[in-house]
Amino acid sequence: MPNVRAIPTLRRRRLGDALRRHRNQAGQSLETAARAMGWDESKLSRIETAKARMAPKDVAPLLMLYGVEEREVVSALEGLARDAGHQGWWSAYGDVVDLSYRDFITLETDAVSMHVYSPGLIHGLLQTGAYAREIITGITTSRTQEEIAALVEVRKARQSILTARQGGPLKLWAVVHEGALHQRFASHPNLMRDQLRHLLDAATLPNVTVQIMPLTATPHPGMLGLFEIVRFPHPWPTLVNVENLRGGNFVEGTDDVKVFEAAFERVVATALSVDDSRERIRRIMERCAT
Repeated sequence: MPNVRAIPTLRRRRLGDALRRHRNQAGQSLETAARAMGWDESKLSRIETAKARMAPKDVAPLLMLYGVEEREVVSALEGLARDAGHQGWWSAYGDVVDLSYRDFITLETDAVSMHVYSPGLIHGLLQTGAYAREIITGITTSRTQEEIAALVEVRKARQSILTARQGGPLKLWAVVHEGALHQRFASHPNLMRDQLRHLLDAATLPNVTVQIMPLTATPHPGMLGLFEIVRFPHPWPTLVNVENLRGGNFVEGTDDVKVFEAAFERVVATALSVDDSRERIRRIMERCAT
């Protein structure tokens, strides 16, 4: 049977990065570590660069070589080795879901919680299908109608992590600017009312917190744009996704992440309370019906 080239999925890249970091912390060279495992140096190099698979059974011995015996760390890396080659459900949509979007959905799937500030639109995990279609159509510059329909399906499928996910639902804390609630769609007069009702319903979930940033808010860090703080189980570090027209950019590193965590705290403090936010959504929804 011919060899199948390993697809460098995000999980495989995270595994390789973690193994390289532990090797460097242990002060071992590729050559030394590979020889101790009875491997060719190129094999370990390919594992660290996500070009080769790693058998889960080899994770603990390699980490022991690096002096890493913490059970949570070993289990986490064994889990990555086990799942690294698996393509997610989104792979069925082919190139419609580009690499950066695939990476983000993978991270979203693995996350424990997300803290989001959304200044111009309601967050994707809280959108109705009709709203998602209008938003995707409006912001895209090169998608066909078939691709837009596929992206709407992907967005709706992502939302299952809020209600039905092995290991428990994602905890979402979303702060949405009030301006996004006043969006209107001339050809779909009831669309925004339905979207706001959906937002209210989502806010009743025990794992979902929704706050509204009022039009009259004082200046705050969220004015610089959308960002998402994504947290994972130990030992994986928190990262931040920053959105723009070209997709998402990941921010990593303790100091950089702390900047966004502090920014989100200020955003939360500036926004309406949860109860006042619900009342604001209701009032705007009632005006949509007239």
